[in-house]
Amino acid sequence: MWYKLTRLNTLRNQMLFGFLAVMLVILCIVGLITYDSVSRLLTNNAEKHIQQTAVQANGRLEAILQQVDTLTTQVATDVFVQQVLEKEWSGSQATFAERQALLPSVNVAEVYASGVHSVELFTTDYRRLYPLDGNSLDSKISYRWINEALDSRGRLVWIGIDPYDPESVLAIRSVRLMNQWFSPGGYLLVRMNRAVFDISDSPMELQGRETMIVAGSDSKLIASNEKELTDEIIQPLMEAEGPEVELSGRRYMMVKQESSVTGWTLLILTPMSEITKGVSVLQTAIFVSGGIGTILFILFSFALSTIITRPVLKLIKTMRSMRFGVLQQAAEISSTNEINELNRTYNQMVDNMNDLIRLVYQKEIMQSQTELKALQAQINPHFLFNTLEALYWSLLEKDEDELAEYVVTMSDLFRYTITGAGRDEWVTAGDELEHIERYLVIMKMRFGDRLTWSISSDPGLDGYRLPKLLIQPVVENAILHGVEGKIGSGTVSLTVSLTDDGLVFIVEDDGAGMDEDAVRRLEHSLAKGEGYSSKGSGVGLHNVANRIRLYFGGKAGGPEAAARTNGIQISSRRGEGTRVQITIPAITEVPK
Repeated sequence: MWYKLTRLNTLRNQMLFGFLAVMLVILCIVGLITYDSVSRLLTNNAEKHIQQTAVQANGRLEAILQQVDTLTTQVATDVFVQQVLEKEWSGSQATFAERQALLPSVNVAEVYASGVHSVELFTTDYRRLYPLDGNSLDSKISYRWINEALDSRGRLVWIGIDPYDPESVLAIRSVRLMNQWFSPGGYLLVRMNRAVFDISDSPMELQGRETMIVAGSDSKLIASNEKELTDEIIQPLMEAEGPEVELSGRRYMMVKQESSVTGWTLLILTPMSEITKGVSVLQTAIFVSGGIGTILFILFSFALSTIITRPVLKLIKTMRSMRFGVLQQAAEISSTNEINELNRTYNQMVDNMNDLIRLVYQKEIMQSQTELKALQAQINPHFLFNTLEALYWSLLEKDEDELAEYVVTMSDLFRYTITGAGRDEWVTAGDELEHIERYLVIMKMRFGDRLTWSISSDPGLDGYRLPKLLIQPVVENAILHGVEGKIGSGTVSLTVSLTDDGLVFIVEDDGAGMDEDAVRRLEHSLAKGEGYSSKGSGVGLHNVANRIRLYFGGKAGGPEAAARTNGIQISSRRGEGTRVQITIPAITEVPK
């Protein structure tokens, strides 16, 4: 066998196969270049065509959305809408007749905009003004979108699919009060039919073969002409950077078009098989041309090699006795790009795994530390009470009756304060006054003759209900920021009375007091629900105001007081003391 192969190793065969190999290489290179160029040209043309189609489709959607934007802007700047919201902003609630009169102003968008299902108007505290019934704004959308509407400063923010109604699409706009330096005055919530965003009608030549998707800014599905698509499938498509993606085992060319109005993204996925359908004809032509060229080149090469080698063959016959040495093969140079790429990929994987291991290790340490802190924080209140009781009996045995009474008072104070979650949240006015009296007894032990206090209450008020520890922080402020900051002795008084506005608690002290500017800033922070502290004195009042707002809403302290500070009125003068009046509804049963 080896001998037969050696006999074929002639100069003519070498020239024949050498020329043939060069020709095949050239044909392959030319064919590949031609195929790649034509394929790239077809792909680029298809991509441009799809991009133009995406622009057109997105333009049709944006025309509808721009109309909604224009009409909701008209609603937001309507004179009557501005007047009603400005009235709410100033603290006065709109009347029933005023809310009914909002119908022609608010319904402009619903009447003239295509696909608008409803338009709702809310105040800055999320109450719905129009329509007249319904839930608050924060029960319909998350605070993220409300804050984004505020940050957009009056521009329309498109939310996406309504989590409570999959057939609706939501948008929100912050209404700015033009007469109040464009301060936030309320919100417009627009609800549109999801069918408006139907993109099943495609103007493309490949109609019915492409997949069209409208995805929100959070990569959630808004509309599609494919019913099987889900948010999990869309997520990797939104993250893909190249024009080619894979979906359900098929290769697609993807074009993205982001809307400047909504921030949504229109995706058009066209099967690569449809785009490269014309390339298959080119591929067949290249193979046929290559085959014919190969046959012709073999014939001409055989003839040429015969002409060239014929004299050599004659020489070989006369020189048969001569021996030829073995030709040395050239060192084969192999490419190492793939190996280098494999090494780089492996090294990156090792680095990522090390980072992941280190991250998991740190998380385990943090979790262990958190669990340890949680265990350390689980102190049983009964241990505290048992310890105080043991201290009480120990002091009695040592005839320290006064200190023992203080220990009992402290124990009762802790028992009143420390309760489980959700238990005894509402107490009677009598219980609250007893707790404040125990607190004052403890403070008397600290301040001695420097502190004088008094508690007075109208008869028959002990049965009224109020949230626990609502008044005690105010008394604490009077001692710590009034009496303590005064040179000499000070007096703190608590008076409880029943008026037409409700149950009134008045805490007075003759301490350091505050100037008018500090009182005004404190009242403003309480009305806006913002934190404020003048040497720490505003923290307790801020918590009290928040609890009154939580439990009683706008009912605390009458309309005027509720509009200002949620039932808290403050009067103070520098060097003369401070007077804090808290007014809450007079109730005898815990509200459900």
